[in-house]
Amino acid sequence: QVQLVESGGGLVQAGGSLRLSCAASGRTFSRSGMGWFRQAPGKEREFVAAISWSGSSTYYADFVKERFTISRDNAKNTVLLQMNSLKPEDTAVYYCAASSRAYGSSAISQYNYWGQGTQVTVSS
Repeated sequence: QVQLVESGGGLVQAGGSLRLSCAASGRTFSRSGMGWFRQAPGKEREFVAAISWSGSSTYYADFVKERFTISRDNAKNTVLLQMNSLKPEDTAVYYCAASSRAYGSSAISQYNYWGQGTQVTVSS
């Protein structure tokens, strides 16, 4: 049982930065792979980044291009997504997700728990 709450979204100008946080509760968090996904209105939810339970392995969507960094602090029960050089096409609701597996994945079906999302809007 894992509960996730995202925060840190907001309105920024193109080229700006935001840091999203995911606060987790539940005994399984420290051994759960974690992921960030995003979904714009009328579009399909897409993978952004993932991280293994230990934080030693990370995975990114191609569009990130060194702009985003995922990290986690198991002692604080948090997962972060640092987003730099934001573009208007990054505008979406960003969701934090937890997997029952130790490694993160780009597949939505492998995640068992989801947060409610936080809105990120990038103006041009």
